[in-house]
Amino acid sequence: MKRIILIVSSVLLLFIAFSTWRLLGSATAFQREKYDLYIRTGMNFDQLMALMEKDTVLKSPAFFSWVAARMDYKENVKAGKYEIRKGMGLLSIIRMLHNGRQTPVHFTIAKLRTREGLAGMVGRKFECDSLSMLHFSGNKDSLSAFGVDSNTFMTLIMPNTYTYFWNTTPSAILKKMQAFSNAWWTPERIHLAEEKGFTPVQAYILASIVEEETNVPADKGNIASVYINRLAKGMKLAADPTIKYAMRDFEMKHIYFNTLKFESPYNTYIHAGLPPGPICTPSEQTLEAVLHAPTTDYLFFAAKPDFTGTSFAATFKEHLENANAYRKELHTQEAIRDSLAAAKNGGARPNRPDTAKTGKKVRPSKPVKKKHH
Repeated sequence: MKRIILIVSSVLLLFIAFSTWRLLGSATAFQREKYDLYIRTGMNFDQLMALMEKDTVLKSPAFFSWVAARMDYKENVKAGKYEIRKGMGLLSIIRMLHNGRQTPVHFTIAKLRTREGLAGMVGRKFECDSLSMLHFSGNKDSLSAFGVDSNTFMTLIMPNTYTYFWNTTPSAILKKMQAFSNAWWTPERIHLAEEKGFTPVQAYILASIVEEETNVPADKGNIASVYINRLAKGMKLAADPTIKYAMRDFEMKHIYFNTLKFESPYNTYIHAGLPPGPICTPSEQTLEAVLHAPTTDYLFFAAKPDFTGTSFAATFKEHLENANAYRKELHTQEAIRDSLAAAKNGGARPNRPDTAKTGKKVRPSKPVKKKHH
């Protein structure tokens, strides 16, 4: 009898040890460091098992299913992104999935120009596809809750890194962005905008133009002052970046005379005032430059001939001198590049259009008069 008891006890201990090993020991079958499991909204347990078997995630799918049933997981599948690390035990995996302990998604926005650009980023990072976000961001009823329309929609977005879950909806994505934006617009910053004659939305729109005009931090405040002065005098902004935005040609190197007539509410050569919405998401630095723009008499600006920054002018005559100096140096540099290219191509020089307004700051920065070009 003792022998039988000993044998039964040994078998029982072996079974317990084996079960513990199966539950707590490595249950993963993949070789890489981790496997990202994406459980789509509405996916049931059978679909989940089919996915994990297809990707060879588990050593024993059958044992996983057996344990999942006893842990009441089969009827409690939760959507989300879950990181299964190499060597994780079966019990740890099921507990993670059962409790919905998702892996966060870090969503970094630097500079965006369009709703389509945002929608594309969302589609690559979240369960909702790009079309869902694009539809949401263009839907009047959806946007009314945020106090914006399809033109001002992008003013909700401040460049930042946001943390979400993979199955976050478009509405929830935007709510977090708006909360960050609202927190950024402190009473002090709102007051600074009002002192310039702007609402936060208008300040954001102006900052988006300044953002596209220069990458030189020291020039941003003065460029903002140029546009503020033009608005105060009733002049058109005549901002080249708004042409690029209107035409959706962000790689445009030259602004032609005929493009200045391109019909769009965003074309500030033909429409007075600010455009109806931002042309990009400006950095916090650029927003601060607008809010703290110095008081100047500048109405024009052009690139410096040494390409180190921007020259500013209060009169059109002075501006033409600056622009011509830049144009002369630019043509000299182009001639040098053409000569080098010709030497490589057996003497053939590249064709350059004579009617191009070369470079974004060569323009007179006021309604164009052909006699100046």
